[in-house]
Amino acid sequence: MSRFRPAVLPNLTGRTAVVTGANSGIGLVTARALAEHGARVVLAVRDPEKGKAAAATMTGPVQVRALDLADLSSVRSFAGDTPGPVDLLVNNAGLSLGPLSRTADGFELQFGTNHLGHFALTNLLLSRIRERVVTVASLGHRIGSLDFTDLQWQRRPYRPNAAYAQSKLANLLFAAELQRRLTRAGSPVISTAAHPGISSTHLLRTERKPSLGLRVEKFLVGLVAQSAEEGALPTLYAATADLPGDSYVGPDRLCGMRGAPTPVGRSARARDGSVARRLWEVSEDLTGTRFPLDPSAIPAS
Repeated sequence: MSRFRPAVLPNLTGRTAVVTGANSGIGLVTARALAEHGARVVLAVRDPEKGKAAAATMTGPVQVRALDLADLSSVRSFAGDTPGPVDLLVNNAGLSLGPLSRTADGFELQFGTNHLGHFALTNLLLSRIRERVVTVASLGHRIGSLDFTDLQWQRRPYRPNAAYAQSKLANLLFAAELQRRLTRAGSPVISTAAHPGISSTHLLRTERKPSLGLRVEKFLVGLVAQSAEEGALPTLYAATADLPGDSYVGPDRLCGMRGAPTPVGRSARARDGSVARRLWEVSEDLTGTRFPLDPSAIPAS
């Protein structure tokens, strides 16, 4: 399907990569490919036993470490115990479409895990990162919006799809604002983003009540879904290809649902710099983490 394959990745010997959610799906495929090409890969996973099972399927230097992105104390512990340098951080882990739940810090679970956990992890590791941060987003960002008056769904009726889309829009705004700040600070590190299209690893979760509608949705998604191996290609491309900062990579066919990895567009909301800056500032307040590189170089909003 694609001229880009893990087999064409560069030699990564001597580089260290941290991949969140590396015990299954796209994260596992990404970690395996990086390790096969010489990178020392840290599998940052919520369940270390599942991480060890995943590591057993890989060749190359891999290490399993516990990281619960839904608990900021876990994020801080992981970052504090991670020696530098880190060449590549892949913010891959995520969850979608479950019932309303809260993180250990009281955040709505999808926003807290998919965005705030990775936001905190990136800022805590950034002074040790040498090359690239890749954030995995989703086609779902296109229907996303940010309600700054109720980011945690404390007043609005909870809608799982809308909450997921909000978290994925936040991922892209974060990736763009991170690049802006890296550029202003004169850092050689770049921020990119990717989405897997429709992947079989992201089929609708079973927490929803069984219904005819749910069965129809799963059937229709299954018709176009890519395998985890295909779904990981945009992430690997965003992680290793010669790309400018703030690139966004996804499949090139069927409106981005499947195909070969290529730079793609994003919604107008995901390109709004003022919203990206506001989200960054709110995220700093919520997580207690800050951009660690030369803050004087970052202009006031």
